[in-house]
Amino acid sequence: MNRILIAASALALTAGAGWAQQLNLYNWGNYTNPELIEKFEAETGIEVTITDFDSNDTALAKVKAGGHGFDLVVPSHTYVPIWIEEGLLMEARPDQMENFEHMDPQWVDVEWDPGRKFTVPWQWGTTGVAVNTEHYKGDINTSAIFMDPPEELRGKINVVPEMNDVMTLAVMYHGGEPCTGDREVLKKVHDSLMSAKEHWLGMEYGNVEKLTDEDYWAAVNWNGSTFRARKQNPDVAYGYPKEGYPVWMDSVALLKDAQNIEEAKT
Repeated sequence: MNRILIAASALALTAGAGWAQQLNLYNWGNYTNPELIEKFEAETGIEVTITDFDSNDTALAKVKAGGHGFDLVVPSHTYVPIWIEEGLLMEARPDQMENFEHMDPQWVDVEWDPGRKFTVPWQWGTTGVAVNTEHYKGDINTSAIFMDPPEELRGKINVVPEMNDVMTLAVMYHGGEPCTGDREVLKKVHDSLMSAKEHWLGMEYGNVEKLTDEDYWAAVNWNGSTFRARKQNPDVAYGYPKEGYPVWMDSVALLKDAQNIEEAKT
């Protein structure tokens, strides 16, 4: 996802000690701070290889298929229980590692990984809408931007391929609760999405450059990614849909079939 709220402690929190040669990180695209990796490599002598994914479903399917060669993965909090139940994560016990004392207590006993036996926080943020305010002067704090697109934005909208976020926004737009089983709400969501889709230009993961260059005038997007676009184009603004929006946390975890376990704990 292009979400940036840099958490420089993430690799260190999966850590212990030792020298190593290679570490393979499977992470959201354009989401890993290059300076963090350069610092880690310089201090440890470990060469880090990063492979990108564009959605939780893509990452899960790739690892379940086997033969991936990854050591660390960064799923969203809603998917962590699935990874654990599928037996894909090693119980690495980061809660017993030296640097765990630096963990903010509010993120320790979390619902998706009580006590943090499998994961540590990577970054957290929100999913809302990015809008170019030069091209649209209306209210941007609404999911109507992509659910019932205003005329000015039609044909210039991107919707990220992370369906959990899109569905949550759509359900809340229609007054439902996330993960609802209300068939009436779900029917409204289905009909609205099918109607709105013809007004979308794309369903791509990468948003920063195209928002900056004004290829997209609006997008379902993450707050960090939108902030990066805004730094390059001040007309880009981030809207928090008044109908409701997801708050997420991505966490880094050690894969059960990792080949470079000690490197991951460095």
